[in-house]
Amino acid sequence: MGKQNEITEPSDVFNEDGSLIQHGWSRKPILKYNKENIGKRWTRIKEWDHFSILNRQFGFQLTIGDIGYLTQMSYVWLDFENEKRHDKATMKFFTKSKLLPLSSLEDSLIEFPTKKFNATIIKEKEKRILTIGDPSFQKKGIKGTIILTDDPKMDNTVVVTGYKEDPRLFYYNHKINYMPAEGSIEIGKEKYMFEPDSSFGLMDWGRGIWPYRTHWMWGSACGTVDSVPVAFNIGYGFGDLSTHTENIVFYDGKAHKIDEVTFYHENRDPTKPWIFTSNDDRFNIVLTPLITHREKLNYGLISLNSSLLHGLYSGEVILDTGEIIHIEEMLGHAEDIY
Repeated sequence: MGKQNEITEPSDVFNEDGSLIQHGWSRKPILKYNKENIGKRWTRIKEWDHFSILNRQFGFQLTIGDIGYLTQMSYVWLDFENEKRHDKATMKFFTKSKLLPLSSLEDSLIEFPTKKFNATIIKEKEKRILTIGDPSFQKKGIKGTIILTDDPKMDNTVVVTGYKEDPRLFYYNHKINYMPAEGSIEIGKEKYMFEPDSSFGLMDWGRGIWPYRTHWMWGSACGTVDSVPVAFNIGYGFGDLSTHTENIVFYDGKAHKIDEVTFYHENRDPTKPWIFTSNDDRFNIVLTPLITHREKLNYGLISLNSSLLHGLYSGEVILDTGEIIHIEEMLGHAEDIY
């Protein structure tokens, strides 16, 4: 097994010269994002807050991403029964990396009113509240509120990753992979209820400065196995992984660290099953697709080539204790993005 440096002592993220004070993974976001010491100009900073809430019938996602030049707010409605995806996005230009909060733990309000739709992300103690309102969605309109509850006793996925080519490049990320969700979304006259025993949310809170060309892979799933909360986070691509990976299995709120996980797929094809195995043989899972999405954007300065699928994960994982957990058709997603 490779080195897995666990960060247990609080500190700032950056030294005064913009380099990272610590490299590694942790169970909670105990580092302070002292952005005043960040090592590059606002034109290089990437910041995002992403939320995904899924159950076996439908799902909703809300994302705000700020890359300095522009900020994009987008939402996605997923219909698993009919295997359909609907999304909408809107942008504001030259936001200069000033919109998103400096902490994933402190209470905050993100508002993004536009001509296309209104959305908010509110953090209040253990609750994260998402709202959406778009009267033009599919000519029917969409509106609703979803509340995610974060159990502070549960471990999370946190990584602080550097890059060998430049000490001022970094990737700082906090994911909460398991949050029961409740609320509702109305589309036209139809009302879709999210119940906390069957609807689970994911938060992906990221901040970073990367090389101009970046390629990453990420997957996540959550649910229950024999009534016990189970989730996992897998991925690679960002930075120097000689000190840690972001591969973690969560069982009943406790993190079980996995070494390296490899994604196997045919030419990034999201319509075929993806296979995931770890070098320590503790993670062997297959993801069977339900809804797939490929996207290519090229704005000259900014280009994107993404391959994304939502589907059902099945296989087995082995905990730190040696216990084998069988996962059967757990809802989640995976992505491969340039």
